[in-house]
Parts: sequence; C-alpha cells; structure tokens
Amino acid sequence: SITFILNTFRSSCKLLQSLIGHTSNVWNIDYLTFNNDQLLCSGSSDKTIRVWNIKDNKQIQSFNGHTSHVYCAKFSPYHYYNNHRNVICSSSYDTTIRFWDIKNNKQFEILNENISSVGGIELSSFNCGKYLVSGLWNKTIRLWDIETYKLLHIFDGHASRIWCIDISPLQSNSNKNNNICVIGGNGYTICSGSYDKTIRVWDIETAKQLIVFKGHGLIINSVKYGSNELGVNCGANTILSGSEDYSVRLWDIRSGQQIQSFNGHNDRVNAVEYSPFVVKNKKICINSNVICSGSSDKTIRFWDIRSNKKEICMIHENDEIYSIKFLQLKNNNSYYSVNMCYGLNNGSIHICG
Repeated sequence: SITFILNTFRSSCKLLQSLIGHTSNVWNIDYLTFNNDQLLCSGSSDKTIRVWNIKDNKQIQSFNGHTSHVYCAKFSPYHYYNNHRNVICSSSYDTTIRFWDIKNNKQFEILNENISSVGGIELSSFNCGKYLVSGLWNKTIRLWDIETYKLLHIFDGHASRIWCIDISPLQSNSNKNNNICVIGGNGYTICSGSYDKTIRVWDIETAKQLIVFKGHGLIINSVKYGSNELGVNCGANTILSGSEDYSVRLWDIRSGQQIQSFNGHNDRVNAVEYSPFVVKNKKICINSNVICSGSSDKTIRFWDIRSNKKEICMIHENDEIYSIKFLQLKNNNSYYSVNMCYGLNNGSIHICG
C-alpha cells in the first residue's frame, strides 16, 4: 500500500484550483472517477447540485429542482455498477431525496419524505450501493432500497433532529450472528449525529439501537466511520465526530467509549475526515494516522490520532469551511498524489495539493 506523509503534503501544498459556481455555502462534496474523467459533485444552500470535471476545472452540470438548501449530494454506486450510469442522489431541507442522471441532465426519481427536512444521506458499501440511509429532522432515520425506491426500515431513538449519518464500511463481528437477513447487510451498522448532542449506532438489519455516545456539548455536525485500510488504531471500529462545541472526538465502537478529544478550533466544527496521511510518532517510532477537521473558524486542522495534543498543522482560509474531501489522483505515469478539496461558506470549492 502507498504511504502518504503529511509533512510532504504540507511542505508542497498550494491552491491548485478554485471551482466557482455556487452562490452560497457548500455543504457536501463527493468524488468519482468515470471513464478516465475525475468528477466532483457538490450540494449547496443555493438549492443546486453541481458537477465538475476537475481535470479541466470546469462545471459540466447544474441541477435545479430542489426548492431549498441541498444538504448532501452523493454519486450513486448502485446505478454505476448496474447500469454504468452516472447518477447523483441529493437530500434537502425541502423534505425530498432526488436522483439525477448526469448524462441526460435530468431528475428521474424522487423519494418524497413529505414529513420532514432531510439532513445527511449515505449509500451502502455492501450490495453495490443498493441501500440508502437518510437522517431526518423528525428525529428518525430511514433505510431505502434504491432498486425499488421502497422504504425498508425506520430507526427511532434520537431526541432531536438528525443532521449527519454514515454506514460502516465493514461488518462488525459482534453482530454477525443475527439470523435475520432482510437486506443482506448482516453485521453492518449505521451511525448518526444529532441536535440531541449524541451519536448513535444502529444495526442495519434489525433497526435496533446498539450504542449511544455521549460527550459532545452541542449539535453533532459530522460523523465518519474509519476503515480497515487505516490500521488498528484508526480502523473500522472507530467513529470520528465534529460538533458545534468546537471539538473533534474519536470513539471506540467495541467499548462504547470516547478514545480522544481534539481541541483547538475556536468555532464550530462542520466537517471531519480520516485523511490518507500518516505522521511519524516519535514516542512509539511508528507511523500514526492523521485526521482532519474543517471549521467556521476558517481553518482546516490536522491531528495525530494517537495524541490529543495541539493540531500538527493548520491551513488558514478566508472563509468558513463546511465540507472536506480527499482525492487520490493518478496521473498518466501511474503516479498517485493526494489532493484535498473543501467547500466554503461563499460557495467556492478549493482544491489544494
């Protein structure tokens, strides 16, 4: 596997591109490589979803149809794997989840929640992305089959609106023994962050609540599962969170405990990500994973996952940061590099590397 050293990125990091088009804050960014094209999609408070070709720095599509803030926009792996079709799904304050065909430049399906604004959405890592979860402002999570566009489960337990959501990349051993196998997602879990200041973990098959993480003092703005590629200390048994309380926290799913709190931001944390970078940890003489957070204090900060000390480094911006996405790009010589993409309050998207 390729190791990306944070110091190498930091020493050469510069702004490569600015994608200009959105007229209000960019809540979310997603990334896809398709037929040698490298595409981004973004959702914004300007009610649009935009698609960008980052090879030539151009907007190739703008989807209008939502009647309010677009909180999340994701490329659909299900449509890609099954029909070789590029589709984006998006969620909005307008209570709908919509599906957009990039090639034909049109909306082709709508999940009309009718009852409540939709915050975050995520697509399953299993069954080729056939399932979509949505976090609603009516305190529930909904699980959809996007082959049939049918609602499968409602998860109930939060005491206030749900803002962010994620699906585990791998099965957990603790619940592989469930005999119920409705959707073929046995052992997979969902995590959700809410205005009730908690992060909750749910069994995707049974819709049962498994864990409640308490510790944040305000709204949870971002939750992310780790993955096994990140190694033991940062693996699939961890959840990363960012909150209005200015803190970034790391949680252990197996013990149900907080591992670490990272403090340094002086405004709300809007986005957290596990970065592809490592840093040399002098104490234990091995590489340590790096996490990343973006805030309304106009900084992106990088933290050593094994240390709750001050951030390792910081990128200063001239506006609030709302979303972050890491892109591992491959050029014609098969050389891999990492770029970091982030969305700002003013609507611009910056790519640096």
